[in-house]
Amino acid sequence: GGIWTTPLVGQEIVTMGKLRLNRNAASREVDQTTYQLMYARYSMFANIRESYFEIIALQKRVDILNYLTDIADRSVEQTKKLLDAKQVARLDLVQLEVEAEKLRADLEATLREFDPAYKSLAAAIGLNNIDRARLAGDLEAPLPDYDLDRTQAYLLEVHPEVIAAQIGVDKARILLRRAQVEPYPNPTVMAGYTRQNQNISSDYDLGVSLPIPLWNRNQGNIQSARAMVGEATQQIGMVQNDLTGRLGVAFRNFASARRLAERYRTAILPRAKEAFDLSMKAYQGGQFEYLRVLTAERMLAQANLEYVTALKNAWQAASVISGLALEDEWPPKPVAAPPAPAERP
Repeated sequence: GGIWTTPLVGQEIVTMGKLRLNRNAASREVDQTTYQLMYARYSMFANIRESYFEIIALQKRVDILNYLTDIADRSVEQTKKLLDAKQVARLDLVQLEVEAEKLRADLEATLREFDPAYKSLAAAIGLNNIDRARLAGDLEAPLPDYDLDRTQAYLLEVHPEVIAAQIGVDKARILLRRAQVEPYPNPTVMAGYTRQNQNISSDYDLGVSLPIPLWNRNQGNIQSARAMVGEATQQIGMVQNDLTGRLGVAFRNFASARRLAERYRTAILPRAKEAFDLSMKAYQGGQFEYLRVLTAERMLAQANLEYVTALKNAWQAASVISGLALEDEWPPKPVAAPPAPAERP
């Protein structure tokens, strides 16, 4: 005897494509994250390149400062001899000794910059530490040739941050539609079974429930989602303006440093080298004292030091541009001229 009852089983039927809208919104979020990851990759490349050229410039700077320190020491020794011979004043010696100490202090300060520079490079790569060794590379390699207008047009069209912002608008519109269909009720279908053994009968339970949203029609969430669409649309312009500003600063630094380096390479360094050669010839001919030769040599080395700084600034600015322009292989190889028609395969 008695009554046997099975559990009442129910199934909610989701209407108006709510599940599809949820999936589409989640898919857009995955796409956004993918493009953000892509930009993080190129940002990492740019940081590595900047740290690399910082160390390359430090290496070159140490070489030049060692050379300058040697020149200064030779100048001091030569001046001491001239002072003993009463051919120069004590003031000349003191001034040269001060300059030698300044160069030595500059060299020591530059050497202390290596550890932070290597730690920055390791952090950019994603390591806790890297072995300190002399890096291969040449600051005087041909600099990449960037065109501001073309690079800007490329950035505003295909940059991952711009595409992620555009996808954000699609996601916001999907979420708005999702909020708009939320008030449409989802019916629930139920079924069960009861066995009554006293009168030997089987009862089947079937039911349908349907909530009716009389007062809560999701008005607040709809207004919030509509505002998110406007915010996401504005975000595209904000991202484009930010990219334009960052590119403008990097291109300004690149163009000015490149121009300065070019001036040193074509005008300043050749004249400093000529002054040194002329003073050496005059010294060998007995017209100049050796101190004037050392002064010309020191002037040449100082010009090289400033040339290295200009090249470093140009390469680091180019590194920033390379990250914005999504360049994998960098520096880009110069495009060779196409072969003559008869030589083409």
